[in-house]
Amino acid sequence: MCFKQYNAEEVLLGRKMEDWLRFSVCYWHTFCGIGADPFGSQTLHRPWNQGTPMESARNRLNAAFEFFNKLGVKYYTFHDRDMAPEGSTLEESNRNLDQLTDLALQLQAQTGVQVLWVTCNLFAHPRYMNGAATNPDSHVLAYAGAQVKKGLDVAKKLGAENFVFWGGREGFYSILNTDVAAELKHMANFFKMAVRYKEKIGLKCQFLIEPKPKEPCKHQYDYDAMSVIGFLKHYGLDDHFKLNIEPNHTTLAGHSYEHDIVMASAFGMLGSVDSNTGSPDLGWDTDQFPMDTKNTTLVMKVIIEQGGLQPGGLNFDAKVRRESTDLEDLFIAHIGAMDAFARGLRNAVRLTEEGLLPGMVKERYSSFAQGLGQRVEEGTATLEDMEAYIKQNGEPKVTSGKQEKYESIFNQYI
Repeated sequence: MCFKQYNAEEVLLGRKMEDWLRFSVCYWHTFCGIGADPFGSQTLHRPWNQGTPMESARNRLNAAFEFFNKLGVKYYTFHDRDMAPEGSTLEESNRNLDQLTDLALQLQAQTGVQVLWVTCNLFAHPRYMNGAATNPDSHVLAYAGAQVKKGLDVAKKLGAENFVFWGGREGFYSILNTDVAAELKHMANFFKMAVRYKEKIGLKCQFLIEPKPKEPCKHQYDYDAMSVIGFLKHYGLDDHFKLNIEPNHTTLAGHSYEHDIVMASAFGMLGSVDSNTGSPDLGWDTDQFPMDTKNTTLVMKVIIEQGGLQPGGLNFDAKVRRESTDLEDLFIAHIGAMDAFARGLRNAVRLTEEGLLPGMVKERYSSFAQGLGQRVEEGTATLEDMEAYIKQNGEPKVTSGKQEKYESIFNQYI
C-alpha cells in the first residue's frame, strides 16, 4: 500500500517523474467493473453501486475522485456511458451526461485532477451490433454521429487533452455479407465529420485511434498500428489523428508487447498508451495490470526517445482479477503498476544516459553515414549506382547481428 519506486517529484533527464509517467485511472474497469465473466456472475460488490442509476452514478463519481486523490494521479479517462447511464432517448442520455459532467467539473476544480481522454461507447448497445461508423444502416451511423457530437462537447466542457475512437464493432464476422470498401469509406467520412466538428467548436485536444485485431469482431479494421496508419494515410487523416496503443491488443495481433508502440513512434504517430498486459498463452483480452519491468522498460525507452507522450499519457486500462474482491486491491494493483513503470523509466534513463546499446545500434548502421549508403539514406541513389558499387567492391562480407550480446546487455539494466 505504498510506493517503493514511484516518486512524482524526482527529476530524470530534466523532467519530473510524474511528467514522464502521466498516469491515468480508467473509469470503466475500476469503478464500473463487477467481476462478471461469460462463465460467472458478479463477484465485486462496490458500495457506490446502490440506489437508482443516477444516484449510483453520482456515488461512483465521488468515489472515483476520492480514489484519484488518495492514489495521487492527475488524470482519468472514461466512456460517456460509464459516466452517466444511457436513457431511453438520445435527449435523456444527454441530460444524464450533462448532470454528471457538471459534478465532474466541480470535482476537477476541487482536486486538480483532469481528463486525459474521453471516448464514446459505440459498441455495447444492441443498435451497434453490426457496427457504428461501419454499420450497413445509415440510421445507426447517424445515431453514432449524434453520440460522438455530444462526446466532443463533453470533452471541451471538461478540458480533455485527448479524444479516443475505439472501433469495438467496426469490422466483420463474415465477408459474405460485408462490403469492406464501403465500410472503410464510411468510417473515414465519419472521422472527417468529427474533425470538422472539433474545429467548429474550437476543441483543443488530440484525436486518437486505438487498434485491436479481434474481439468482439472476428476481424476489426483497426487490426494493429500499421493497419491504422495505412488507413489514416490512405484517407488523408494522418494529420488529424495519432494512435492510442494498448499492448494487450498488440499481443492479440500476434506481435510482441512493445511492437505497436515502436511502430507507431517510428511514424511519429504514438499519442498515448493504454498501459496494461495480457496472458500470451490466452487468445483473448485479459486487461491485467502491467507488472513486468522488462515490458515497462521497453515502453519507456521508446517514450524517452520520442521526447515524451504529452498530451497523451499512461492510462491503466486494466482491471483487478475477478477473485480480487477487496476494495484495497484497487489501490494495490495501481500502486504495483505505477512502481513497475517507475522502475522501467529509471532503467530506460540509464540506457539512454550510458548510451551503450544506442551506440552499438548506431555502429551497426554506420555504413549509411557515408558514400553509397548515405545516398541511399538521402534517397538519391539509383539501381545503376548499386550495380556499379557491387562491380567495384564485390560480395559483401557476413556481419554478425550479435542478438545475444544485445539481450545480455539489456538484461543488465533490468
